Amino acid sequence: MAGDRPHEFELIKRFFAPLATDSGSLGLADDAAVFTPRPGYDLVLTKDMLAADVHFFAVDPPEAIARKALRVNLSDLAAKGARPRGYLLGLGLAVDWTADWLERFCAGLKADQAAYDVVLWGGDTIKSGDGLQISVTAIGEVPQARAVRRNGARAGDALYVSGTIGDGAAGLKARLDGGFAARFGLHDEDLAHILDRYLLPRPRVELAEALSDHAHAAMDVSDGLFADAKHIAEASAVDLKIDLDLVPVSPALGKIREANPREFTGLLGGGDDYEILACVPEASVAAFEDGAGAAGCPVTRIGEVATGNGQVELHRGGLPVQSPTAGFQHF
Repeated sequence: MAGDRPHEFELIKRFFAPLATDSGSLGLADDAAVFTPRPGYDLVLTKDMLAADVHFFAVDPPEAIARKALRVNLSDLAAKGARPRGYLLGLGLAVDWTADWLERFCAGLKADQAAYDVVLWGGDTIKSGDGLQISVTAIGEVPQARAVRRNGARAGDALYVSGTIGDGAAGLKARLDGGFAARFGLHDEDLAHILDRYLLPRPRVELAEALSDHAHAAMDVSDGLFADAKHIAEASAVDLKIDLDLVPVSPALGKIREANPREFTGLLGGGDDYEILACVPEASVAAFEDGAGAAGCPVTRIGEVATGNGQVELHRGGLPVQSPTAGFQHF
């Protein structure tokens, strides 16, 4: 009930101040945080906004919603080779929010703060007239002049991707279509896997050091493998060539590939993977693979960078395939 909801300053003290454990956050008792980066490091800042029933389902567990909002930002930091330090939270609460919902939301944040060694530095909370909206600004550190951008790819680089691709998009399809799993012969464990990959991204923060040490260019795969490859290609003024036979996929996606190759290709470009796409110079390939392995992060070589003008070329079985680079559209 609305009468059970704490007022603004009580809300901050009860729910968010316990998450603000860094001394620079001043216990959320001031108008701004104060943070001094370590000597020899640059700051990396990123912001993602998420809206109910656009980027997540309003009926999802509040713990999962909170963790997804934080994790998609940590994925951006990882792609820059940065380690997370803190974040700012903007929260537009729906008109029907409850103290119990907010307590669970903060429990999700607390769990991921511990998992990823990051703390809340501040933020703002308002009433939203159009459903739940979440804005996270994440701040990380990277050794000076070592941030990995999307515009550094060079002809001759090897193209790598972490983890597996397509699971998040398949999970969303399964949420929207009750017959999706049966149509592609997915077992219960397959369905559970893709649903979990959509609900809870796995930001590759452990790959940050290997990227910073060895990659010419990188970005996280959020809008879709092909769309994000094109972002790198355009920014770097090169072409990216991807062998679809090499793209790593889960057993669930493997079944979809066998049943319907066209649907499978669409899922590879569907987004919500939050893996890392990286361009690595040939001379650093072995060191990059060793660094990724030592960090416990699987990476797979899926193609190469070539001289060009911002195109993405797809191949399967040695033959060219039409490149669906649209990916997720924010508008």
